[in-house]
Amino acid sequence: MLSVAQARERILEGVFPLPAEVVALTDACGRVSSAPIMAGLSNPPADVSSMDGYAVRAADLSAGGASLACIAEAPAGHPFTGTLAAGQCVRIFTGSVMPAGADAVLIQENARREGDSVHTTHTLAPGTYVRRMGQDFAAGQVLVPAGRRLSARDVGLAAAANNAWVQVTRRPRVAIAATGDELLLPGSPLGAGQIANSNTPMLAALLRAVGAEPVMLPVLRDDMADVATLERMIDGVDMLLTAGGASVGSHDLVRAGLEQVGLKTDFWKIAMRPGRPLMSGHLGRLPFIGLPGNPVAAFVCSIVFVLPALRRMAGLAHPVEPPVHAILGCDVPQNDQRMDHLRATLAQDEQGRLVATPFPKQDSAMLHVLAQSQALVLRAPHAPAARKGDTCAVIRIDHVFA
Repeated sequence: MLSVAQARERILEGVFPLPAEVVALTDACGRVSSAPIMAGLSNPPADVSSMDGYAVRAADLSAGGASLACIAEAPAGHPFTGTLAAGQCVRIFTGSVMPAGADAVLIQENARREGDSVHTTHTLAPGTYVRRMGQDFAAGQVLVPAGRRLSARDVGLAAAANNAWVQVTRRPRVAIAATGDELLLPGSPLGAGQIANSNTPMLAALLRAVGAEPVMLPVLRDDMADVATLERMIDGVDMLLTAGGASVGSHDLVRAGLEQVGLKTDFWKIAMRPGRPLMSGHLGRLPFIGLPGNPVAAFVCSIVFVLPALRRMAGLAHPVEPPVHAILGCDVPQNDQRMDHLRATLAQDEQGRLVATPFPKQDSAMLHVLAQSQALVLRAPHAPAARKGDTCAVIRIDHVFA
């Protein structure tokens, strides 16, 4: 069996960044930039005031105060078009363009106005309360590099730089097909031996949360001919996921059914718990990942393998997010030959350290435990028993939906 790291690397070798598209800035949050976002102007575009007050010549206040003639008012968006002469000032506000001839701002708290005269006992250095042109960024500057997942902060920056449209990587379209005679749509009347299909809606929700577009296909029956019909349902998608039918039972027919229509299997079975029966390959040029049918295993394998592949498709340079360190909140036993992914809660102790506490039951069909988990505690193959308080590595799954 392949190790988790080997399996993930082989999956990543078979996926590539998708083409670019141009989207409105208002739709760009969460997308990955495929070209640098440039500044279309300088910010501020001119010297502006950072406070409400009066634009002055600092030299007029050098004697320890002055009485100045207020000759105009210039709110933000309405610059004064004249030039300030000695002994004059202009009433301005935060964001107002500094008048020609002025080099400082006398804040209103330090001024006393009587009609058109402004009096002060303060002195000022040139540049006081002035935001210089280009202080934040200059026209033509690269503000956001290619290959970054855009945050709300990036969107605000791009907007300030006068960008209405940005170039991003196209969203991956991922087809999802669950398999099994026992599966019915959630909400259906369930007969003997039947269960609700939780994998398709769960995986679709996970894909949406990371910026992909799920394409939910009908449930496939335990029949090779039914599995082979997938070939006719995947036009226009960028990846195919199946859930179930990947194990060794006589009714686990995904591999055999898809190989009838051209699947080239790269590997099958990995040294992982939950999720040993994981398949990977290509159906023509289409990347394929066959997830286990147990819903917890399908979710964990999606976190470990599917999400890095989608990040690579989105153009991210580092598709594998490194685990974070925590301390164990309970003892854990020695591990066997498979890498374990223990569902766990997260908390902070009195020292502010992250504490990961695995649930006592780790069955791969226990969705209630998964829903209460915030992390996966990683246990290497043959890891010795660990004690409460020992350091451990975790993958945070709560951040996927943050």
